[in-house]
Amino acid sequence: MTDIPNLLKQLISTSGLSGHETPVRQLIEEAWKPLTHELTFSRLGSLHGLCCGAGAPPRPSILISAHMDAIGLMVTGIADGFLRLTSVGGIDARILPGQLVTVHGRQDLPGVIVSLPERLLPPHLRGQAIPLEYMLVDTGLLPERVKRLVRVGDLVSFAQQPFETAAETMVGHTMDNRASVAALTHCLSELKKQTHAWDVWAVASVQEEVTLGGAFTSTYQLRPNLAIAVDVTFASSPGSPSHRTYPMGEGPTLVMGPNIHPVLFKTLKETAERLEIPYSMETAPRHTGTDAYAMQIVAEGIPCMVIGIPLRYMHTPVEMVAIKDITRAGRLMAEFIAGLDADFMSRLTWDD
Repeated sequence: MTDIPNLLKQLISTSGLSGHETPVRQLIEEAWKPLTHELTFSRLGSLHGLCCGAGAPPRPSILISAHMDAIGLMVTGIADGFLRLTSVGGIDARILPGQLVTVHGRQDLPGVIVSLPERLLPPHLRGQAIPLEYMLVDTGLLPERVKRLVRVGDLVSFAQQPFETAAETMVGHTMDNRASVAALTHCLSELKKQTHAWDVWAVASVQEEVTLGGAFTSTYQLRPNLAIAVDVTFASSPGSPSHRTYPMGEGPTLVMGPNIHPVLFKTLKETAERLEIPYSMETAPRHTGTDAYAMQIVAEGIPCMVIGIPLRYMHTPVEMVAIKDITRAGRLMAEFIAGLDADFMSRLTWDD
């Protein structure tokens, strides 16, 4: 049984911004060693875990991708010991002032994101959200020491400590998408208890937040018969649009749309209903903005599905998820895989 709260705290407390995922990849590698038969890496740095099926070779395979990279910041300049910034991935600048961060220079340095007092800002910015170019990181060090320890191009990550609430939710940065890595890990743990005919590729992909590069390259390299992307989605809260958000703590979402193969959607929906796993239906009328978009269009095309974990306050340092949604997503994927038979692909026709 996966200790999801403890694993999740470790995952979100470990650095791994897009293009620089090695620290968190090492942690995931250790978690997956006892759950897989083989661990390898792609040329871009994605982690591939193989769970061999029990069917007669050559066996079909399914790939499940959860991206391990995170959004963050990068140093673009140093002025009198203060650090100028740009974003890595999608950052909402409104939430940055006052945030605690870690500057990954020649050594890790604690810092805080600051801006000028409002009365010292240019008149057109007063009373407005402050753009990122008017923000700085202050490490409290003298300028000469900052010059020795920090370079342009160094990364800056959020330093908010994770915590659990009384409602069995977890709060912290980088839940997008370490929550899905935890769900995939739980899936692998559940598969250890079951017999499955298909080979399973678990992929912790890189660079989803910036290029989808990990999903493109790993899918091309591994050439699965089917693929599932597990990612976060917008959870509902007061004032959020009901048609674009989904209840937190009431199960994962099953996505439907042109990025999704209708037979995979139908089969996963039926699996959830048979197991009495609650779920919500999520619509994506274009591509989903997840690894599934990349996986679907690799080579001759891979039939894809997306499972979403509802998350509040996306792309902030206080993202919130329900632990039970993570466990339900992991169990649903494991039960779906266990139900795949040798003839499943012969029934997989695009019939909408």
